[in-house]
Amino acid sequence: MATRGRPRGFDPHAALDAAVEVFWRHGYEGSGLTELTDAMGIGRPSLYRAFGDKAQLFQKALERYVDRNMAYVEDALAQPTAYAVAEAFLTGNALGVTTPGNPPGCLSVQATVINEGDAFALLERNRAAIEQRLATRFRCSVTDGDLAPHEQPEELASYLITLTTGFAVRAADGASRDTLLTMVRRALVGFPRPASHSTP
Repeated sequence: MATRGRPRGFDPHAALDAAVEVFWRHGYEGSGLTELTDAMGIGRPSLYRAFGDKAQLFQKALERYVDRNMAYVEDALAQPTAYAVAEAFLTGNALGVTTPGNPPGCLSVQATVINEGDAFALLERNRAAIEQRLATRFRCSVTDGDLAPHEQPEELASYLITLTTGFAVRAADGASRDTLLTMVRRALVGFPRPASHSTP
């Protein structure tokens, strides 16, 4: 007799990766349970047992997305100068939202239309946390003399977050990788160079 419930060989990580792609391509509202379970290779009972309802699944998918697709943030924060941080952060984002084989854009942009408070709050917390880490890094740059004393770390961090949000929207609209990398170069014109390299 066939057994009910979780199929043999069920891999929760692979199933969650499949859910990430469905939500990424179609957004929260556009992703139905049938489409999700078909992509994940499980039935609804297994979905509910492993991940909860659709809103809970979406939140877990967002957490998986952040862990899997945003390593460039750590790479950027480890750069030796504020300008290098900005360059690596913008470039990493531009490359990430145009990765061949992935849906264009960013899952967090697709998610902005959802009505589920907890899931949306996760996005807000993630963006706020990245912005705060950037601001903290730039405050260190002011202290170290890498940035001029009059520079505002919070403004610089907000500038970068706003740009990357725009990159994700443009990518979802079909902008090419080359277009976004050109925008990175243009945007960096507005970011302060190391204080020691500033012209009098």
